[in-house]
Amino acid sequence: MSVLKIKKLRKNAKIPYRATPGSAGMDLYACLDEVVTIEPGERAMIPTGIAIALESPAYCAFLYARSGLAVKYGIAPANCVGVVDSDYRGEVCVGLINQTDAPYTVAPGERIAQMVIAPVELPVIEVVDDLDETDRGAGGFGSTGKN
Repeated sequence: MSVLKIKKLRKNAKIPYRATPGSAGMDLYACLDEVVTIEPGERAMIPTGIAIALESPAYCAFLYARSGLAVKYGIAPANCVGVVDSDYRGEVCVGLINQTDAPYTVAPGERIAQMVIAPVELPVIEVVDDLDETDRGAGGFGSTGKN
């Protein structure tokens, strides 16, 4: 079993929490002293008040949207998926973007994202002159004939 070490950087920080035993993601909470309003089309960096230490470079923390925020309110991570590398020890923050035409207010303690800890492959890079052939080849978007 791997261990995720979490350090509270501020008193009002909430420790990430899995809502159910089967949840892959842990909820991350806004560690704010006052509300932050994100205007339509704007972005805001929301602190969580925590720092983490992953066990080894074989793991990474991925920050994903909370489906309720994204679907109901159009609020999602500005970079789609945040990546927290195994050697990062600073505060975990979530850049959020408001994709709607109405302001959205983030409240202190609000669940703003979910964090998933996952293994990562660290391959040896080999530069080659040729790659193996496949049926798809260099076909891009839509090249498989499916929408």
